[in-house]
Amino acid sequence: MATAVICLAASGPAHAAGCRFAPQGEGRVADIIDARTFRLQDGREVRLAGLEPSDGAGTAALGALIAGRDVTLHGETDTPDRYGRQPAYVFLDDAGPSVQSQLLSQGAALASPGIADRDCIAELASAEAAARRARAGLWAQRSVIKNAESPGDILADVGRFRVVEGRVLSVRTAGATTYINFGRNWTQDFAVTISRRMMVTLEAAGVTVKSLERRRIRVRGVIERRGGPRIEVLRVGQIEVVGDL
Repeated sequence: MATAVICLAASGPAHAAGCRFAPQGEGRVADIIDARTFRLQDGREVRLAGLEPSDGAGTAALGALIAGRDVTLHGETDTPDRYGRQPAYVFLDDAGPSVQSQLLSQGAALASPGIADRDCIAELASAEAAARRARAGLWAQRSVIKNAESPGDILADVGRFRVVEGRVLSVRTAGATTYINFGRNWTQDFAVTISRRMMVTLEAAGVTVKSLERRRIRVRGVIERRGGPRIEVLRVGQIEVVGDL
């Protein structure tokens, strides 16, 4: 199942292809809107694909990298999202790493689980792992990875994208939902939820959820409150195995 679970602990070099999808335009950066969004001089708004923002200096880090500079956009499509922003992987230099990789290497963002391309996963995972080892940026804070055994601390971040780590106690199915449980009290303890439809997707990708019992995993996603704190799995890459039985 290792090939189906995003490996954000990767330590080897990323594949040369990386996030180099088809070219989708270019332009000069006019304004930095937020940690993942900027505006080109021609008025287009661009959203950095493959990233989740961190708390703190993400906007400043993006501005320091690209403000006033010419960039090239790459992606599977140039179709804007529902907010009119063009999702893209962004490059300052065709021979260099993506802006996403540079932000991750600085610890100024987290890798998103919504990446399908394996080469791109490898590039961004390697950059994030390097920042984590170096305790760069957000990784200087030990609390950046939440402890699954501290549900109260996790609940303080309801509505935010977070990374939670812990040892799986059990995997149980009730009705149309499968629960990855990290504690015995389902009304209070942290759990990961997986819909029946998503279970089919995970199994097709080679992920056997039941095999996660007693293993140490990291899960990334938006914290919800359903009794105790929850993260719903919507993408294969949300689950990362970090420890054996």
